[in-house]
Order: sequence, then C-alpha cells, then structure tokens
Amino acid sequence: MTTQTPSPAAAPLHWKLVIDAAAPHAQADFWAAALGYVVEDNSTLVGQLLEQGALPPAAAVEFHGRHAFRDLIAVRHPDDPYDEATGTGLGRRLLFQRVPEPKTAKNRLHLDLHVGAERRTAEVERLEALGAALVRHVREPAGEWVVMTDPEGNEFCVQ
Repeated sequence: MTTQTPSPAAAPLHWKLVIDAAAPHAQADFWAAALGYVVEDNSTLVGQLLEQGALPPAAAVEFHGRHAFRDLIAVRHPDDPYDEATGTGLGRRLLFQRVPEPKTAKNRLHLDLHVGAERRTAEVERLEALGAALVRHVREPAGEWVVMTDPEGNEFCVQ
C-alpha cells in the first residue's frame, strides 16, 4: 500500500460543523455540556464591531454576561487552538446558526458520541438531565447504541 502526499491544492481543509437552530445559544450550552467543550467567547470581536458601527445593536445579545452574536455561536474542544483576538476556534467546532424554520425531518448528518458499553447507561442519563431525549435502544449484529435527540430534536447516537 502506498501513501500519497497531498499536493498543496489537496491539503487538508479546516472545517466546522454548522447546525441550524431556533435557539443557538441554548443549543451551544447543551452541546458544550454534552461534549465537555467550551462555548466560544467572541465578546471582544462583537464589542469592537458594535463600537465601529459595523454590527447593528440588534445583531448582538448579552450571553453569560458578555457580548455575543445574536444568530451565531460556536462551541470548541477545550484543547484546540483559538484566535485570541476574536475568540474563534481553530480546531474541532460546532457552530449553531439561527434559522426561522423548525426542523421537519430526520437529520442527514448526526454526531456519534463514543463512550463505551460500560459507560453508555450513565451517559444517557447524564444527557437526559441536560435536556436530551431518549428515542430508542438499538441492538444489531453491527453493535449496540442509543439514539437520542438534543433539545431541538436533532438526532445523535451514544455508542
């Protein structure tokens, strides 16, 4: 088996997973607690944009005692780098963006949380206490997991 070195045009890309939400800040709090991530602090950037008139006051809110974007907020892995000037993560991130329409169908993409069989029951109980809902237990030849939904009904699995 040979491995190919990616050409500069095919170098790995930086990415984030964007999730539509009715209440992005509540979703950020849920997923930060669920994953052990931190909610990004963009307050310095939002404050600067407000002072410069580049961001209308209606596009900002106070969240956990600091400025935040009204319609966008992200969570990031606590060990990943971030831009200190903007608070924006440079690694593993989930970005929640406000949308006007409700979720209407099954997700085409979902997260799998890998906790192991020995921790699954306790983790499901912890996630339920945070606001997740149990959908069903799955036992198949390929494995066993629990399907849950977050507070806005987005499916995810606990394996």
